[in-house]
Amino acid sequence: MNFAVLRFPGSNCDDDALHVVDRVLAPLGASGRIVWHKDTSLAGVDAVIVPGGFSYGDYLRAGAIAAHSPIMGAVRRFAEAGGPVLGICNGFQILCEAGLLDGALTRNESLQFVCADVYCVVEGRPTPFTHAIPAGRHLRMSIAHADGRYVHPDVDALEAEGRVVFRYCSKDGEVVPEANPNGSMHNIAGVCNAAGNVVGLMPHPERACEHLLGEGGEDGRCLFECALAWQRGRPARV
Repeated sequence: MNFAVLRFPGSNCDDDALHVVDRVLAPLGASGRIVWHKDTSLAGVDAVIVPGGFSYGDYLRAGAIAAHSPIMGAVRRFAEAGGPVLGICNGFQILCEAGLLDGALTRNESLQFVCADVYCVVEGRPTPFTHAIPAGRHLRMSIAHADGRYVHPDVDALEAEGRVVFRYCSKDGEVVPEANPNGSMHNIAGVCNAAGNVVGLMPHPERACEHLLGEGGEDGRCLFECALAWQRGRPARV
């Protein structure tokens, strides 16, 4: 499976994502390459990762300028054709700014930059990145953002459509206000589009793909292993 990892001026998690898909998961058949934001083609690509960072220094709003980069036209066409797209942190912000995902990421409720390990429970909606993860399983991943408070003008409709993919929870898997690190509506940590093939989340799965990273060090692998299983058409629990 060939992953494209987009790179914008200010991306700083692109190499981390590339390391995961091109090295850590290479024995499982994954490969990856960096795609520059001025490119206009995603030929030969099976999945797209829009990584974290501070594209264009977060000027105007986080992700607002990157959403108009030339490569985003190709991402839009890829997504409309059903291709899997994963936006992580700033990538989530970019996908929202580009209109590929609904809602917006606003300033954290605390008005502080938050860098911490969090837990997220996986909701039941099957996507290319979660279809093999049992609903209710919670994953430990890290966050690092100042603009991660998810808001939506009709969050109840979003819930009714089953488009919430990840929700902040406690270590025990309970969705409680105390587990919400940024004030997101309904503890939402990640959502998908109506078709389910475009997913965005604020936690960083690429930072939790190797056991050497400690407790929960491999929880993020689930998302990438799901994508591999999805591409092969094989159901597999991860």
